[in-house]
Amino acid sequence: MFIHIGDDHVIQSKDVVAIIDHSLISSSSIIEEMIFNQRKDRRVIETEDHEAKAIVITNDVIYFSPLSVFTLKKRANMMTTLNKLEDFSEETEW
Repeated sequence: MFIHIGDDHVIQSKDVVAIIDHSLISSSSIIEEMIFNQRKDRRVIETEDHEAKAIVITNDVIYFSPLSVFTLKKRANMMTTLNKLEDFSEETEW
């Protein structure tokens, strides 16, 4: 399934490694170093018009998202719930 993470970016949910609150960058030297190294390799996609509220880490790229961690979590959980629903369409007789 796919998750819309803002700024016209849609990613596959299976590629998401972590979703982190943007305010945690300054409190963790490990996160700062990871983002610094990924920026050198041009593997960071910043938000265009909005302030970043969350960081979405995937297998290949780090995205800065204008959406909150809570909103992204709801979207990811919605996809998980939809995947678990059984398909009863073939059982219905009209």
